Amino acid sequence: MKKIYIGNLAFRTSEAKIHELFSQYGQVHSVKLVTDYVTGRSRGFGFVEMDPEQADKAIAELNGTELDGRVLKVDAAKERRPSKSHYRNKRW
Repeated sequence: MKKIYIGNLAFRTSEAKIHELFSQYGQVHSVKLVTDYVTGRSRGFGFVEMDPEQADKAIAELNGTELDGRVLKVDAAKERRPSKSHYRNKRW
């Protein structure tokens, strides 16, 4: 499976709407919109998981398109690196 990053989402965009959009390019295995821990409000980005070939097509077709009045940024997700604060908070 390949993870896709979706950025510049409108705060009102739902996971269901993202699922519907990406399912035009193949089977969507998961959709996760990132929300603020305190407020629960969308942070304007999320991730979709699809089969690699279908994911590549969705990225090529959807990057720069408009959804809910915002121009989407769609790209392959990059591996998340641990933050420096993660190491500072460790107690040895």
